[in-house]
Amino acid sequence: MDIDSYRRGAQARAAVMTARLRRLVTCESPPGAAPELAACADLLEAWGDAVLGRPVCRVVLNGLPHLLWPAADQRVLLLGHYDTVWPAGTIREWPFRITGTTATGPGVCDMKAGIVQMLTALELLPDTSRVGLLLTCDEESGSTTSRPLIEEQARRSGAVLVGEPSTEGGDLKVARKGGSVYRITVQGRAAHAGVEPHRGVNAGVELAHHVLAVQTFATGETSVTPTVLSAGTMTNVVPESAVLCVDVRAWTREELHRVDRLVRELTPRLPEARLVVSGGINRYPLPASVSTPLLRVAQTVAADLGLPAVRGVAAPGASDANFTGALGVPTLDGLGGVGGLPHARGEYVDVARMPERTALLAALVTRILATPGAADPVRGYRPVDAVPAGQGSSSDR
Repeated sequence: MDIDSYRRGAQARAAVMTARLRRLVTCESPPGAAPELAACADLLEAWGDAVLGRPVCRVVLNGLPHLLWPAADQRVLLLGHYDTVWPAGTIREWPFRITGTTATGPGVCDMKAGIVQMLTALELLPDTSRVGLLLTCDEESGSTTSRPLIEEQARRSGAVLVGEPSTEGGDLKVARKGGSVYRITVQGRAAHAGVEPHRGVNAGVELAHHVLAVQTFATGETSVTPTVLSAGTMTNVVPESAVLCVDVRAWTREELHRVDRLVRELTPRLPEARLVVSGGINRYPLPASVSTPLLRVAQTVAADLGLPAVRGVAAPGASDANFTGALGVPTLDGLGGVGGLPHARGEYVDVARMPERTALLAALVTRILATPGAADPVRGYRPVDAVPAGQGSSSDR
C-alpha cells in the first residue's frame, strides 16, 4: 500500500472518527464500575471485531472485562485502556462537546481518542494478521488485574505501540517515571473527645505526623505526595483509626527503592499507636533505550508522510508502557490523541489532528512489519527492570 494512501484514507474517515469519539466518550467507563465497563466493552467489541475480522477474546478478571484480539504470529501489539478516572454520571454535567476543532468530555484525551485512532489505523492496514490489539479497563486504578495479560501479550510481540495521548504539541513519549502507591493505616484507641480524651490514642494526630514526614522523602524530581486522607467517625470521639495514601514518582528504580525503604521505616509517634504499611513499587520507569529505535522509525515515517516533525520526550506520568518496556520489549508511547489536561475537567483533544496521527500509526505499523527482523517476537529474554506482579508487602509496627 502506498504510504500516502494512509494519509488520504485517514482524512476520508475524519467525520467517522469524530462520530465514534462522541459515542465512545458518551459511553461512560468509570474505574471499577463493572456494568458501565461491560457496556463500553460491548461497543468496542463490535468495532474491533469488524475492523480486525476476527472475534475478540473477552478476558474477565475480578468482574472487569479486558478486550484482546491476539494475532497468531504477533509482531506488533497495539495497547490501550478504555477506563477513565471519571465517575458515572459525569457525562450529564460535562457532555461531549466540540468547539472549533477542540473536543472535550470525560476521557476524551485519556484515552478514548487514542482508541478511535488505533481502530481506524487498523482499518487502513491491508493485512492485520500479525497485529494484536489489547484494550484493558483498569489502567487508571493501577492495572491490578490486567498486568499479567499485558506482560503475556508483550512477550509474544516484537514491538508494543501504546495509544496514550501525546503531549499538547504532539510529541511522543519515550521515557516515563516509575511509580509506587502506599496505604498507611493507623490504629489508635477511641475515647470520649470531651470527657476523657486522655484515655484515647488519637489516630488522626498520629496520621498528621506521617503526612508531614512522607513529604520530606521527596528530592529533586522524585515526588512523594500524600493523597487520600481519612480519620474518625464522630465529632465527639477520639479517632480510633486513620488512613493515608501516598503517591510516589521517580525517574530511576534506585529512587523508588530509596523511598520504599523510608516509608517502611516509619514508626509511631504516639505511645500505643500502631502503623500498618501496605502497597509498594507498582511500576519501574520506562527506559528510553527501549523506545528510541522505534522513535527513529516514527520520525522517518512522519517525514515520508509530510507530517510535522515528531519529537520524543520524557513524561512524568506512568502508563502500561512501563510494564512492557521494563520487560525489554521495544515500546513507543504517546501515539494517541493530541491534546492535554488529562484527569482534569478541561481535558481536550484536537480532532483536526486525529487523521494525521492515525496515518502515522498505520504507516508505523507497516514499516515495522516490513523491516526484516525488526518485529521478531522477543523470546527467552530476561526482564531488565521488572517489578514482580503483586509486589507490595504489608509491614506492621
